[in-house]
Amino acid sequence: MAAIPPVCNFGWQAPGFHLPATDGRRYRFDDIKGPNGTLVMFICNHCPYVLAVIDRIIRDARELQALGIGVAAICSNDAEAYPQDGFDKMQEMAETYDFPFPYLHDESQGVARAYDAACTPDFFGFDKDGGLQYRGRLDASRREAGDPDLPRDLFEAMKQVAQTGHGPKEQIPSMGCSIKWKTA
Repeated sequence: MAAIPPVCNFGWQAPGFHLPATDGRRYRFDDIKGPNGTLVMFICNHCPYVLAVIDRIIRDARELQALGIGVAAICSNDAEAYPQDGFDKMQEMAETYDFPFPYLHDESQGVARAYDAACTPDFFGFDKDGGLQYRGRLDASRREAGDPDLPRDLFEAMKQVAQTGHGPKEQIPSMGCSIKWKTA
């Protein structure tokens, strides 16, 4: 089922976390924080919205890292109900696509709840002090990748954050598959 996150709550402080990654390490927010900002993405292995643009996500992550933006991706889906989102499959995906960022496993879903993540992909762009400046889309792609020449909303917004400390006032929310929450 498709979901759309709320609009950006400017200045909202990034919740901390301490999560295992597919590279065998554990990361905190401060470990991935960049000198000019930080991008935290909620993605998963099976979502068609993510898979349609995974190459663009990787491209933008690399280019943002070059601008001093720290980047990490988090998978919070219920791996029991969706085994393709299990940690072993996350490791395979990170290796297959050569992720240039840590791919973190939020098994308890506590981090997704703290961030109020709504869908995959869901992008949280923070300034250098951990204040939210972007909660929008990658580009105008939806369930299928759009034209390769689409404006790069996420990249341009985070480039602006890196340069000025502020995100764009006008933002279009991301859209994707809802987070697969565990049943109580």
